[in-house]
Amino acid sequence: MSWFGWLRRTPGKAQSGAMTLEGSMTDVVAGRERVVGLPYALPADGEEINRLDFQHYMLRFAFQGNYAAPITQPASILDVGTGTGRWAMEMAQTFLNANVIGVDVKPPALDARASARPEADIRPANYTFVPGNLLEGLPFADQSFDFVHQRLLFTAIPHGRWPSVLQELMRVTRSGGWVELVDSIGLANGGPNVEQLMDWIRQLSGRRGVDLMDGSRIGDYARETPLLHQTARRIDLPTGVYGGRLGRMVATDFFSVCGGFGGVAVAQGITSQSAWDTILERAQADLTQPNNRCVTPFFIAFGQRP
Repeated sequence: MSWFGWLRRTPGKAQSGAMTLEGSMTDVVAGRERVVGLPYALPADGEEINRLDFQHYMLRFAFQGNYAAPITQPASILDVGTGTGRWAMEMAQTFLNANVIGVDVKPPALDARASARPEADIRPANYTFVPGNLLEGLPFADQSFDFVHQRLLFTAIPHGRWPSVLQELMRVTRSGGWVELVDSIGLANGGPNVEQLMDWIRQLSGRRGVDLMDGSRIGDYARETPLLHQTARRIDLPTGVYGGRLGRMVATDFFSVCGGFGGVAVAQGITSQSAWDTILERAQADLTQPNNRCVTPFFIAFGQRP
């Protein structure tokens, strides 16, 4: 087991203040472009695109692949909350006979550029992007996909919505198809400065109805569904210099995440800019210490629709 012809639609342009979906728009908040009106607090700008691509390569390296479910030759694949579309496009290149769809509230940069310059379109022919908001219902018919994948939406889904999210993922999965979730809870065991950053991020998320610990509960939520042949596992990725190349990559990703959360945490009065900067600097220093054993827990759960 590996570890891990829809008609292409034309995505709308993603500009500051431009509508991406009904009820969703991007604007500059705390110095970064963000999709407003959603629980998700992280940015949606070029810097975040770079971080998400880096994170994708980091996870592919850590998990030695892009998926965990025992899929063989799926004819259709859906990536929910596709972000930059990188995972979906790689799956399209892996499964050349599959139609691979990425869905999100904002078109990935590659889709937006291809819309503006079709002659420069480098996307796989069997990949397409469809705008949609998981919390409003996926824009697909029942039983549309053989494999439905959702990764790292623990900062975007309100606590009370997780059961309905699982039901929605199951709804669009064909009988015999697989649903897979990958999530996290942020850093653990990093010392008081890392914990202070995480506490501020948890407070910010909590104000939006999001409980970051839900990332650790995806196996529990899956067990409340009729999914068959369920598997759930936890993988702790080393975070900091003690973890070598991977540990440094995970730490880099986390501190980039902090750059996305910090401005909003300060703007909402959760902390001051000086306090945030001081604790961030100390946390970065802590993770350079060889005796620091910080980890980033990841959780993987998958099951087969009856």
